[in-house]
Amino acid sequence: MAVIDLNSDLGEGYGAWTMGDDAAMLALVTSANVACGFHAGDPAGILRTLRAAAARGVAVGAHIAYPDRVGFGRRDMDVGSAELVADVIYQIGALQGLARAAGTRVGYVKPHGALYNRIATDPRQGRDVIAGIRAVDPGLVLMALAGSPLIALARSEGLAVVAEAFADRAYTPTGGLVSRREAGAVMHDVQRIVQRVLQLVRDGTLEAIDGSTIRLDAQSICVHGDSPGAVAMATALREALEANGVALRSFLVPAGVPA
Repeated sequence: MAVIDLNSDLGEGYGAWTMGDDAAMLALVTSANVACGFHAGDPAGILRTLRAAAARGVAVGAHIAYPDRVGFGRRDMDVGSAELVADVIYQIGALQGLARAAGTRVGYVKPHGALYNRIATDPRQGRDVIAGIRAVDPGLVLMALAGSPLIALARSEGLAVVAEAFADRAYTPTGGLVSRREAGAVMHDVQRIVQRVLQLVRDGTLEAIDGSTIRLDAQSICVHGDSPGAVAMATALREALEANGVALRSFLVPAGVPA
């Protein structure tokens, strides 16, 4: 039986401003990438999301980012190494404390937005993020863009890595994500999204934005929690995957152990 992890970016509300429906998404996903306060999230809201994840038995990851709340972490930054390593340590440490209070633990790290895209191909910043993770806990798993050079780099530094693909993002012919500044970068047709995810899980391939076919080896699929219709999309994905004999389970759950 095929097995896949379904993840979403959560805990991204701030004060009176709500971002997505964390409670509904936690009933559907198997892993939650929880904001750490740099691009989004406030302590009380993050704690609520962590408690809800713990109650649902959903795995928790630190969704680290550049310090960019105004830009929602989607603006590229040329951060120096010492600063970036410290930022990574700080964010993971803060989430670990909140997770412990919520009765759960941080098992992995997924960079967010511009940081995620930058380190996919930038070895200097990639090494800085890896160094920050290892300084906190070398047992943490790194979630990285499927097919990116970061995967081999992290493994060479001793980190376990899970490769991720995106249900609702368009891909370039070389396997990268189409920039959000370009038309068609984010997909909204639920049925089309479902079919492409089923193709990815079944065949390991996706259709790129130009119509060509690319190959991706991914163990986790992301549905963005802040996307319009995110809950409906995640619901349709989960139902379709299960109907096609695909088991949904966090990559942190050992093989052969019930989710």
